[in-house]
Amino acid sequence: MSKQKKILIIVENSTAPSDPRIWHEAQELRRCGYEVSIICPQDENHDQEAYICIDTIHIYRYKPSGTVHKATDYFKEYVVAMFKIFGLSFKVWYQHGFDAIHVANPPDIFFVIALFYRLFGKKCIFDQHDLTPVVFQVKFQGRKNFIYKVLRFMERCSYHTANMVITTNESQKRMAIERGRCRPEKVFIVRNGPDLERYTLVTPEPELKMGHGYLLAYVGVMSKQDGVENTLYAMHELVHHRGRRDTGLVLMGDGDQFTYLKELAHKLELDEYVHFAGWVTKADILRYLSVTDMGLSPDPSNNLNDYSTMLKTMEYMAMSKPVVAFDLPETRYSAQDAALYATSNRIGEFADQIETLLNNEELRLQMGATGRKRIENDLCWNHTKEVLGLAYGSLFQVDPKSLSENRSGNGGIGKKSREANAENTPVGSK
Repeated sequence: MSKQKKILIIVENSTAPSDPRIWHEAQELRRCGYEVSIICPQDENHDQEAYICIDTIHIYRYKPSGTVHKATDYFKEYVVAMFKIFGLSFKVWYQHGFDAIHVANPPDIFFVIALFYRLFGKKCIFDQHDLTPVVFQVKFQGRKNFIYKVLRFMERCSYHTANMVITTNESQKRMAIERGRCRPEKVFIVRNGPDLERYTLVTPEPELKMGHGYLLAYVGVMSKQDGVENTLYAMHELVHHRGRRDTGLVLMGDGDQFTYLKELAHKLELDEYVHFAGWVTKADILRYLSVTDMGLSPDPSNNLNDYSTMLKTMEYMAMSKPVVAFDLPETRYSAQDAALYATSNRIGEFADQIETLLNNEELRLQMGATGRKRIENDLCWNHTKEVLGLAYGSLFQVDPKSLSENRSGNGGIGKKSREANAENTPVGSK
């Protein structure tokens, strides 16, 4: 590369370095020889600095509009984000410059900023994490059809504005080609793969099982589309209908369904069997998963989950834990023989598969080993990141192998710098 290329990454619904996908991408681009800047929101609990330089990656953060309680709050959040991100992009352009703008969704509104910078010869990458119109459709179950059509329009604009589209799996790539009418050679799959260096068993702490002989675990966001209530209905079946009082469940994560789920657990008389850990650090996730007997992926079949890769499923596998999941296309692709599958949305079958594993320690160990091997051989970030380098090499028409591994600059005199602390990253897996 005759001149070091510079990348600006924009993300609105999470912060860096806490978001594992964004941070993995930023680090890999830096390793490939690109200079990287990120614009993202501040978080009320962590990542609050307005500017920080971590591992020579420049991070600019803005203060978001506030907590979202209803649909109109999303509109306010996105309008505020658009203006603040646009303003910060000028600052990054002046301070560091950039040759490409890498826009992560949701939402699908930042094609407007990308269009502006394309006037100045900047390239645009649309990093599609979620199918935003489908997320809306699932949350509101067919209501507000006009808004859904607007979201579809913005998704099409995002596809068409981009010089390159990145998706997380084959299903989403197919959607970009068929619904978004993208050329196949324009779309690259960069999967969400666990970083194996961060997923290792630690010394077991039996007390984390809360007095139960077996422990089930859920790790991730607790929103309507995630189906976390299915773990509670399955526990109710196991405890109160099948007499499995030897089994506990830990739920790690948070989301807009958190309060509802706690109330549901109480209503189902599961208080002594279910522990809500809330947001926990990566270190605590490892502690719980080290004593867990299996991981649960309760995501129901719908127009969103059938196209989504569940990172939590691969996290269980990385920790050598068997998985019980509903039979969704991308979940089956990820887990294969490391999971037992229930017919989508059938709680009784879900409970059956949990009980099958509870009753067979040899099967649990065998499936756990199979899952770990699949992560090591195919799905970990070390394999996935190579596609990102190839995609950017294609975008700039350079051979990734020729990219320098050294970066110029140190973030500027007097500017704050620190190392990313992965142990303090809160859980946020889908």
